[in-house]
Amino acid sequence: MATRIRVLLVEDDTTLQRFVAMALEDDEVRLQACISVDEALLALATQSFDLVISDLMLPGRHGLDLLQTLKQRPELRGNARLAVFSAGLNPTVREQLETLGVTRFLSKPCSLADLQSCLDGLRDAPPQPAAMPSIHRAAIEQYFGGNAALYQAFLARCRLQFPIDIASGRSACERGEHVKLRHLAHSLKSVLLTLGHADAAEVARQLELDALEAASGSEDALAAVRAAWPVLEDALARLL
Repeated sequence: MATRIRVLLVEDDTTLQRFVAMALEDDEVRLQACISVDEALLALATQSFDLVISDLMLPGRHGLDLLQTLKQRPELRGNARLAVFSAGLNPTVREQLETLGVTRFLSKPCSLADLQSCLDGLRDAPPQPAAMPSIHRAAIEQYFGGNAALYQAFLARCRLQFPIDIASGRSACERGEHVKLRHLAHSLKSVLLTLGHADAAEVARQLELDALEAASGSEDALAAVRAAWPVLEDALARLL
C-alpha cells in the first residue's frame, strides 16, 4: 500500500475545514485539522507531515508566528511543504512569507483545483529525514544512544508538561513559594540539559540556587529569582 500524504490544516473556520476535507478526500491523503498555532506546534512536535496549510488570521497567535517558529526550528517542519490561505496579500507580505518557506498561496474562497495542486509532486516523492540541529544531534548521541525517535518522543512529552511547569513556576514566583520553585528549577535543569539546551539548563541551575537562598530570607536572592524566572519561562515557551 502506498504511503499516505500527511496534511496538517491550521484553520479555525469549520466551514473551510469541511471544504478542505472534501477537496482532499482521498485514500492517499490523511488530513489532520487544528484551530490554533499552539495546537499546530504540538501536532508537528509529535508527528511529521508532508504539507502544512495554514490561515494567517487565527485565534490567539498569528499564523506568522507558526511560520517563523518553523523557520527557527527546522526539525519541527521536517520536509513539509508550506501553504497559506489569504484574502489578499500585498507584495511585501508575500515576500516575507516566501522567505519563511511558503511556496503555495491560496485565496479565499479557494478553488478545488488550487487545493489539489498543493499535493502535486508529493505522491511520488520519497520520504526524507527531517533536518536535525547540531545541538539536538549532540544530545541524541549523548543521552539517547543515537536514537532520534526516542529523543523526539521525549521532547513531545516535555512539550505537554512545559505549559504546566510554566503555570506552576509563575504562581510560585508570584506567591514567594521558593521551595516549590527550587524543586521545579532542579527538575527543569535536568530536562533541558537532556534536550540539548545547555543555556536554558544553566538558567534553571542558577534559579535553583537563588531560590534556595531566597527561601532563607536573602533579599538579593529574592531579586535574582524575580529576574531569572521570566528568562526561564521564556526559554520553555520557545520550546513549545
